[in-house]
Amino acid sequence: MKNIEKITLGNNGPQVSKLGLGCMRMSSVWGGPTNDESESIATIHAALDDGINFLNTGDFYGAGHNELLVGKAVKDRRDDAFISVKFGAIFHNGQWLGLDLRPIAIKNFINYSLTRLGVETIDLYQPSRMDNSVPVEDIIGTVADLIKEGKVRYLGVSEITVEQLRKANSVYPVSALEIGYSLADRQIEADLLPAAAELGITVVAFANTAEGLLTGDLKAPLADNDYRNHFSRFQGDNLQKNLAKVDVLKQIAEQKSLTPTQLAIAWVNALGNNIMPLVSMSRRSRLPENIEAMQVEFTGEEMNLLNTEFAPGAILGGTYLQR
Repeated sequence: MKNIEKITLGNNGPQVSKLGLGCMRMSSVWGGPTNDESESIATIHAALDDGINFLNTGDFYGAGHNELLVGKAVKDRRDDAFISVKFGAIFHNGQWLGLDLRPIAIKNFINYSLTRLGVETIDLYQPSRMDNSVPVEDIIGTVADLIKEGKVRYLGVSEITVEQLRKANSVYPVSALEIGYSLADRQIEADLLPAAAELGITVVAFANTAEGLLTGDLKAPLADNDYRNHFSRFQGDNLQKNLAKVDVLKQIAEQKSLTPTQLAIAWVNALGNNIMPLVSMSRRSRLPENIEAMQVEFTGEEMNLLNTEFAPGAILGGTYLQR
C-alpha cells in the first residue's frame, strides 16, 4: 500500500515521501548494541511498501555498518528508494573526534559510501555539520563537482547556521536542510525556518520527540548510564519541570486518541509542505503508528494550545541541539 503523501524536495527536486525513515538506530553509533539486522532490513522493505522512499543514513553510523545495511535493503529495489547520506563526522572507538570536511576527504568519503551502498549515485549528499574549519565554498563546491560527475544527485546540508545556509545556497542550490525540530526545540523558527522557506529548501526535521522527552515514557531520574544525563534538560529540577509540561502533551494526545509520540510527529508535519518529519525506526511495529500520525489534523484551537504550552523557552535546559 502507498499511504504517504509525496512532496517536492527543494525547488526543482524529485518527489519524496512526506515522512522520512531515519536508519541511524539500526546501527551502533554511541557504543550501544546493534539491532537485529533482518528486522532492520524488513523495516526498510515495509517502509518502501508503504510509500516511504526517503531513507536517511550517514557514513559514520556504525563505522559504515548502516550504509551496508541500507545497501542490502535496497539491492533489488533501488528505484523505490531515495537515499540521503551525511558525511564528515570522525569517530574512533565510539568517541566523537571532530569533522573532516576537506575536499580531498569528501572525495574519499563518497567512494566508500557508493561501495558500501552498492549504488552508482547517492540521491542526497550532505556535510553532517560545518565548523568553519573549511570554507563553506570549498565544501559545497566539492559536492557540486560530485554532482557534475554523476556520483550525487542533490545537495543537502545539516545542522548549520542561517549564514552558512545562505552561503551554501549561493554556491550551489541546496535542496534540503536536515535539522532538529520539535515542540521542545523551536529555535530554528527565528531564522533557519524562514530562510529555508524563502530559498525553497525542504526542512528534514529530526528529533521530533526531543530525544525521547515528548514520548510520555520518560521517568525521572534517568538511569546512570543514560547519555542524556550529559544535557541540562534532563538534569534535576529541569527534568522534573519538563516532565510536567509533557503531562500536558499526554492529556492533549489522549483527547485525540493519539500517543504523545504521534502528537509530536503530527505537529511537525502540520507546519507545511516544506517540512518532512524524519523518524528513526528499527522495527516494523513502529510503522503503522507513525504513518497514522501523518494523517492527524489539528483545529486552530489545538494548534494554539500546543504552541502556547510549548512556546520557545517553555522546555528548560539545553541539549546538543543548542550550540
